[in-house]
Formats: sequence, structure tokens, C-alpha cells
Amino acid sequence: MTLPVILCVILAGLALVLGAMLLSDRLAARAILRELAEKLSEDTNTVISLPSGGRDMRRLTAGLNRELRTLRAQRLRYLQGDRELKEAVTNISHDLRTPLTAISGYMDLMAREDLPPQARQYLDIMAGRMAHLKELTEELFRYSVILSAEEPGRPEDVSLNAALEEALAAYYGALTQAGIEPEVTMPEAPVVRRVDRRALGRVLSNILSNAIKYSAGDLTVALTADGVLRFSNAAPGLDGVQVGRLFDRFYTVESGSNATGLGLAIARTLVRDMGGALDAEYQNGRLIITLSGIDTAERNDTE
Repeated sequence: MTLPVILCVILAGLALVLGAMLLSDRLAARAILRELAEKLSEDTNTVISLPSGGRDMRRLTAGLNRELRTLRAQRLRYLQGDRELKEAVTNISHDLRTPLTAISGYMDLMAREDLPPQARQYLDIMAGRMAHLKELTEELFRYSVILSAEEPGRPEDVSLNAALEEALAAYYGALTQAGIEPEVTMPEAPVVRRVDRRALGRVLSNILSNAIKYSAGDLTVALTADGVLRFSNAAPGLDGVQVGRLFDRFYTVESGSNATGLGLAIARTLVRDMGGALDAEYQNGRLIITLSGIDTAERNDTE
């Protein structure tokens, strides 16, 4: 066998070995990616296993496993801290109710007394601030309860038409007092979705309450046949930046009288739990709140 032939045989052998190593590393990399995706998607303490692969792949696997353990430890600390924070907020907001109720009671007693005009004025200011504080405490309590709920509400078939009519009827007095006569359009046929009835009522109430706070005197409500609810009102006191922050917790603007900054945050949380979306936009001086996609039945089918 001549030297060139021997060299060709050696090179062919090296190529086969290198090809086998590359194939092994490629298969190992795919296995690592697959297992990493599985470990990140499930709550487990297991690590990535590598049945085959070179030394570099084994080092990569060991490094990923170290990062997985660190990530899990941080996640546990976050969940524990988040749970403790929610419990603390719930307890604090609940404990505030008793002294606020007592203060309000004494203020009512003072209001029955024969007070000088200036003292009466100060008492009225205090009463207004106290009512705002009580509303904020109540909203904070409700928000913490919603976030702390371990289980979602019970879904049932609900007519969005009927739910909207009920919410508008409940707020009709407040709307009229604010000089708002809502214009409502909806299909004659019931638009039925499988949702938590109480949560949906809470969402609609918060949206209508928001409209009263920011509306310049009008409100248009439209329900489409495909289940999209749209609330629109003139809001000259707002701008695009402010509207983009309306769902932030505790965010309020000066035009929103007695606003707590929690109503729309609560509404969005409840809507997401029902598989939908709640969005706000500002167009030509109008605030538009859109509720869409709520249906826990559809969400469960896709999961």
C-alpha cells in the first residue's frame, strides 16, 4: 500500500471520527434544549440528564443544572415573599377598617353639634378626606383578596347583554347625577360566554365607575356579536401618556375625583383570570376602554 493511499485511509478515518463526534454533540445539544424547556415549564426539582455527549457537552449540562438550581431557589424566595406581602396587605387593610369606622362615627356625632361656620367647614373637609381614605382602604382590601385567591371563581354561562344591562341599571343614578346619559348598542341575540358572573359584574362596575370619574358628560357603550365590549367617553382632562398608565396600581390623575387608582387594575386582573384582555386607548380626545376575549371555556380548550 502506497503512502498516498495510507494517508487517504487515515484522513477518511479521522473524518468519520469527527463526523461521529459532531453528530453526537448535535444530538446532545438537541436533548439539552428539549430537557431545558421541559424543566423551565414544569415545577420540578429534577435536573437535565445527558446520556451521551462529549466532555464539553457534559460541562454545559452541569452549568445549566447549576443555573436551574439557582433559578428555582430564587423563584421559591419570590413566591414566599409575594405571598407574605399579599397577606400583610390584606391584614393591614382589614385592620384599618376598625379605626376608620370609629373616626367616622365620632365625626358624625360632631356634625350633629352646633358648630361655628369655620369649624363646620373644616369638618366637611375632614369628612370628604375620610370617605376617600375609606374607599382606598376598601379597594386595597379587595385587590389583595383578588391577588391572594388560590382558586379562580366558578365559571358559568353568562349573557353579556344581561350583565351589561344589570351594571348600567345599578349605575344609572350615579351616571345621571354626573350628567351622563349613556348611549348603548348591543345585538338582540344573547352573547353568551362562560365566565365568573361575580367577577364580570365587578369588572363592568369598575369600568363604569371609571367613566364617571373621567367623562366630560357622555358615555357610549357597544357590545358586538363576537363578545367585544367597548366603552367610550370624551375625556379632555386626559392625554395618551396618562391613559397608558390607567391600569397601573394607585395611579390617578387630577381629573379623576376620589379615584383610588385600583379600580382598573382590579378589573384587568379579573379579566385576565377569565382569559380575556382589557385595554385603553386615547383617540381624538376620547378615552376608549375595550374588553375582549373573555371565555374560560375557550381558554381551557386551548391549554
